Amino acid sequence: MILELLKERCSVRAFTDTMIPQQIIDYILECGRLSPSGGNEQPWKFGVVTNKVLIERIAEMTYYNKSWIVKAPLLIVLCTQLFPDEAKGPIIKGRFPSLTEKLAKADEQLCLCLNMEEHQVKIPGTHMVLAALEHGIGSTWVSYFNCEDVSRILGLKGYIASQILAFGYPVEKMKQKPKKKPEDIIFYNYFNEEDM
Repeated sequence: MILELLKERCSVRAFTDTMIPQQIIDYILECGRLSPSGGNEQPWKFGVVTNKVLIERIAEMTYYNKSWIVKAPLLIVLCTQLFPDEAKGPIIKGRFPSLTEKLAKADEQLCLCLNMEEHQVKIPGTHMVLAALEHGIGSTWVSYFNCEDVSRILGLKGYIASQILAFGYPVEKMKQKPKKKPEDIIFYNYFNEEDM
């Protein structure tokens, strides 16, 4: 079932005017809620936006062709918790030990943004995209936007908008673009065994 959904998934940028029923929105959100997270922190909030005026305001804060975002009947803004006390904390240091000294001297805002990426929301977002697809609803990730402005208009405190998912029923049948062949992206044990 999951493989079939993954073969069908594509970015949809043309939506019908049909509203998504609340019970399907609830199902999408539940699939996101059940996502795994490091240390089971669940450092996220999911902002459900159906108000057309607010969707238009958010679309204006993206750096894409905004017209298709405005037509989406549903945006889910994936918000990441900020951890000011841990901005230079163990997760970043543990993942990038060669940068420990530099991180200790780094600007706090920069570290907060890095921490946001460490505690990102791509797993629940992926679950939501697949949950929507089960119901014939298309979606597109929107990552290139002004995180600070979107966070401000949503009134976020202690969280920052880090990803936006636009959902809607597609105008045309969904068709996935060709993907690379397995041999082009997969290696076993060593990247290049000839060098070992």
